[in-house]
Amino acid sequence: MKRLKKKWGITSNFQLFIICVVFAITGSASAIVTQPLMLLLFGDLHGLSPLLLWPLRILIIFPIYQVLLLFFGFIFFQYKFFSKFGKKFLTKIGLKFLFRN
Repeated sequence: MKRLKKKWGITSNFQLFIICVVFAITGSASAIVTQPLMLLLFGDLHGLSPLLLWPLRILIIFPIYQVLLLFFGFIFFQYKFFSKFGKKFLTKIGLKFLFRN
């Protein structure tokens, strides 16, 4: 736990707890929101091959997760942490061009 706090620049156990709660809520919420959105965009998915369905689901869930992470981070007063975390993550996967600075 000390290593994670040091890596993330966190000083209190309470802040670490809140951050873990935000990650948990965001993961669950993005999974819940993705299914209706896929039905709205693509209609009935029952005949779709899993080889096409899962990559499509991942492509849709990724931006939803990023937005919800910032939203729940804001709600739990951890927006600064999650903004920095999101920028670092997106930069690592090659999406640095999304940021001006």
